[in-house]
Amino acid sequence: MSPGQLPLPLVYAAAMGEADFLVSDANRDAVRWLETWRDWPRPQAVLTGPPGSGKTHLARVFEGRTGARVIDDADAADPETVFHAWNAATADRPLLLCARPVPPAWPHRLPDLASRLAATPLLTIRDPDDTLLAAILAKHFADRGLRLSTEVAAYVLARVERSFAAVAAAAAALDAAALDAGRGVTVPVAREVMEAQFDLGLD
Repeated sequence: MSPGQLPLPLVYAAAMGEADFLVSDANRDAVRWLETWRDWPRPQAVLTGPPGSGKTHLARVFEGRTGARVIDDADAADPETVFHAWNAATADRPLLLCARPVPPAWPHRLPDLASRLAATPLLTIRDPDDTLLAAILAKHFADRGLRLSTEVAAYVLARVERSFAAVAAAAAALDAAALDAGRGVTVPVAREVMEAQFDLGLD
């Protein structure tokens, strides 16, 4: 990079294929339930989990496999739309509602919808374990075309907040720092980022 040249922010596409979804104890129950959709007691399900946990990725894989209707951020969607989608779901075209909070916390005021959601199976993606955090960090790097060394991975994972969102934020910050420096992500680069990113919950 020449002196004074500004690094351009790159738009990257996360790998969202079925083979790119990472299965661990945090999401295994949800994955198994979606795999057995033909045996569901009713053709609807709710998928919840923390930010960055892969809800949208898993929902898109499910949609591609089954032709299901998927509503992201269902807690913020028009309740009438959700209500009619729930009623329209069939065994051949099930409905998957995705949201961060569980349905009792959704801010709608439709008693008929509330009663339906109360009877809908709830699938939950739990907080990640160390193995999944490491795999997610590696995926974020791979999505950006970055090399993640064992040393950098160990350094970051020992200091990052134990959440999907914090790992994603750390990867983005490391990518930006490496681009700005015109070099790869090294331990010194990681140290600078980790010491500066207090807003990410990093040490």
